[in-house]
Amino acid sequence: MPSSIRTTMLPVGEAMPVLGQGTWKMGEDSRRRADEVNALRLGLDLGVTLIDTAEMYAGGGAEEVVAEAIAGRRDATFLVSKVLPSNASRAGVRRACENSLKRLATDRIDLYLLHWPGSVPLTETVEAFEALKKAGKIRHWGVSNFDTDDMEELAGLPDGGNVQTNQVLYNLVRRGPEFDLAPWMRKRGIPLMAYSPVEQGALARNARLAAVAARHGATEAQIALAWVMHQDGVIAIPKASSQAHLRQNFAALDIKLTPDDLADLDRAFPPPTRKRGLEMI
Repeated sequence: MPSSIRTTMLPVGEAMPVLGQGTWKMGEDSRRRADEVNALRLGLDLGVTLIDTAEMYAGGGAEEVVAEAIAGRRDATFLVSKVLPSNASRAGVRRACENSLKRLATDRIDLYLLHWPGSVPLTETVEAFEALKKAGKIRHWGVSNFDTDDMEELAGLPDGGNVQTNQVLYNLVRRGPEFDLAPWMRKRGIPLMAYSPVEQGALARNARLAAVAARHGATEAQIALAWVMHQDGVIAIPKASSQAHLRQNFAALDIKLTPDDLADLDRAFPPPTRKRGLEMI
C-alpha cells in the first residue's frame, strides 16, 4: 500500500486505507462493464485495496464485476460484501455468503456486513457470522445503516463486540452521525465507513464548496471527499466507474484541509446540534 494512503485501524488491529472503492450501481449495464472493471483495477494498482460491494447491488452483478477486476489479485484485495436483512437468519446468512463467494470467485470475504437492521433477531445473525468465521468463509464481520441504539443493542450481545465497522451514509450534507453515532464508535475504536461521500455526485455541483476548492486547485467533489477522509476513524468508499474518475478520487488524498478550510465548511454545512435519525439512500 503506497505511503500516500493514510490508514485507520479495525478493532482487531488490521490497518484499513481511508479510501476504498464502492460498487453501488455497478453491474447494471453490460456496456459499462469494461470501464467499471478497469477503474477497479486501476484503484488496486494505486493501492486502493479495499473494495466494497453487496449481494443487493445489481442483484449480484456488482460482485461479478468485482470478481473480474480482482482476478489474479485476490490476496492484494480487502473484500467487503453485505447480506440483505431478509437473508439474515442462520441458514440464510450461510446460503447468501456461499452465493456471494461464488459470484466473487473467491474462498473468503474479508469483511461481511449486515446491510441494515431487519426482522431477524440480531443475536441469530451474529451467531451466523461467527459460524462463518470459524468455517473460514469470512475473516471479520460488521454492520451497515445501524444507528446508535442499534449499536448499543449489538454491543450487549454475546460476540457483539466482534463488530469491526458500521457503514453509514455520511458526507457534508449528511452530518447527523457526528452528534452521537460517530463519537460512540470512535470511543470503541470502531471505524465508520462512509458511503456516498460525495452525495452521489451532488456535492460535485455545490457552489458552497467552490471557494475552498479554488484555494486548493481542486474540484468540489475532491474537497467533499477530502473532508470525509479528514475525519478521525472514517473510511470513504466512493464509486468510480471510469479510470479518470478513480484518479480524481485518489488525488483527493493529497488535499490537506486547513483550519480555515474546515471553519468555512462548517459555516457552509453546519454540524448537527441535536440528534437526527440515521439517513439512508
